[in-house]
Amino acid sequence: MTQIALFGTSADPPSIAHREILRWLCDRYDWVAVWASDNPMKPQQTPLQHRSAMLKRMVEELRQTHLNAETPLCENIAVEEALSSPRTLVTVEKARQIWQNAHLTLVVGSDLLTQLPRWYQVDALLKQVQLLVIPRPGCPISSAKIEELENLGGHITVADMNAPDVSSTRYRNTQDSQAIPPSVEAYIQQEQLYV
Repeated sequence: MTQIALFGTSADPPSIAHREILRWLCDRYDWVAVWASDNPMKPQQTPLQHRSAMLKRMVEELRQTHLNAETPLCENIAVEEALSSPRTLVTVEKARQIWQNAHLTLVVGSDLLTQLPRWYQVDALLKQVQLLVIPRPGCPISSAKIEELENLGGHITVADMNAPDVSSTRYRNTQDSQAIPPSVEAYIQQEQLYV
């Protein structure tokens, strides 16, 4: 059965942590679907079209980065804008229509574990996907939160990766260009975002 990772993100802007998570997913899944979406729990986000454009640039950069002269690093990834929705359940229903016989894994950061039980129809969502939790620095994974999600019907795995200790919020606060991929920085400068 085809294994598909679904990774929606508010990505404001996409950081090197997002890039490393996507690389990690590309090595483990048949296909990685990524998209930018509005998070109803995050007010005042950069317009979605900018966040999506930055994500596309970063994914294109990933697809062109080579391990050696012959093999692209990530050929099994695409920005799937059609999946974007503020409600993850709607996204998963759209994904199910596209990949009807695939095994879907929803990828979330450990920072979302406290929000997840409050998501729209979370019990229906958790019945349709495996949940992969990516550890984030400063956001420990609580066994009580995992148990709460399991009690709601979730099947949860914690990724064995360490994402870089950077965040979109930190970039917005400090403008540290080390926190974002070069393609994203070029777009930010071109569009004069976060000034």
